[in-house]
Amino acid sequence: MKTFLLTIGLTAFCAARVLAADNDGFVTLFNGRDLSGWVNANCAPETWSAREGLIHCTGRPTGALRTARQYENFILELEWRHLSKGGNSGVFLWGTPIAAPGVPFLRGIEVQVLDHGYAEQYEKQNGRKSDWFTTHGDVFPIHGATMKPFGRHRGERSFPSEERSKGTPEWNHYRIVCTNGVLRLSVNGKEVSGGEDCNYRKGYLALESEGAPVEFRNIRLKELPSSHPAPNLIAPEDTGLRTIFTGLDLRGWKTNAITAQRWGVRGERLSLRAGEANPDATLWSEKDYGDAEFVFDCRPAKPAEGQPMTPPNVVVRGVEVKLPDASAGNYQRYSVAAKGNEIVVKRGDKESQRLTLPADVKARGPLGFRDHGAAMELMNLYAREL
Repeated sequence: MKTFLLTIGLTAFCAARVLAADNDGFVTLFNGRDLSGWVNANCAPETWSAREGLIHCTGRPTGALRTARQYENFILELEWRHLSKGGNSGVFLWGTPIAAPGVPFLRGIEVQVLDHGYAEQYEKQNGRKSDWFTTHGDVFPIHGATMKPFGRHRGERSFPSEERSKGTPEWNHYRIVCTNGVLRLSVNGKEVSGGEDCNYRKGYLALESEGAPVEFRNIRLKELPSSHPAPNLIAPEDTGLRTIFTGLDLRGWKTNAITAQRWGVRGERLSLRAGEANPDATLWSEKDYGDAEFVFDCRPAKPAEGQPMTPPNVVVRGVEVKLPDASAGNYQRYSVAAKGNEIVVKRGDKESQRLTLPADVKARGPLGFRDHGAAMELMNLYAREL
């Protein structure tokens, strides 16, 4: 009878604790079974998976898994652990829906998730401890975001006031409080770093893949009242663009002996080797598109001294679209949208050309990147049906 009563008492106590957790305003961002509510921003299909109540990341390629919706003011709690010594990852706050131009990272504020082995390797190679990063909860803006850091810092990077994180394979707990552009990070129960005047201060939350396997669990969030930020402090909304490049290989693209010789993948980038131009080496998507928008970052190689640059050439629904304003040696973001009887091309946010489609244009067709003879790199390839 005592055992029975004890069991009933423990059950009631646990039920009360669960009810309290449900009623404290927090909601789970991960159901423990699948990645519902999350979007693969720019990784391979297998990079992120749900297993045994965890979000597992292979670490390859570098990229992000983001939330399907934006958040502004909130308290975010989660646990993380690295599965290898020196592993690197992060939690992105107020991020963009797709990667920033020319890099595999979202623009946003990063809360560093770094194993101690990373710092140990740095010290071994350089004979001194790092003065520009720690493994205990740095907070910093990346790729266009801005933040005024709290406490000890270097540039915009806020260093933690205490060393509280645990090394692999132990779990660490982060509590991140974000209100009106102010961010405060607590590591394993104590506030250590953060910043203010953050821009953006409303956007997507994301987990980072960066070279090593890492796991996350118990991800929950409590939303706080809005501060009604100005439009320039809000990240762009998701327009439906989805990645069409794994960052690892040519899955999703048609290959043959010629394309295999000319095209390759290295470091989240799709590269075309220099050589004699060959139309048979055009790289075609396996999927056909009708009215659609394509977004990609392009970096043509610098031509030999005294030689003109050959502009990259994209094929949309069978129509050749040259990019004569592409800058050699630099990444630039292009949007090529085909809808109805025209194609609109943007370089960055500015329209650069508008083409009228011929009457006999194909209703659907693959996206193609021509082999124009010159070396070229592409990254952050996205598409959406219009």
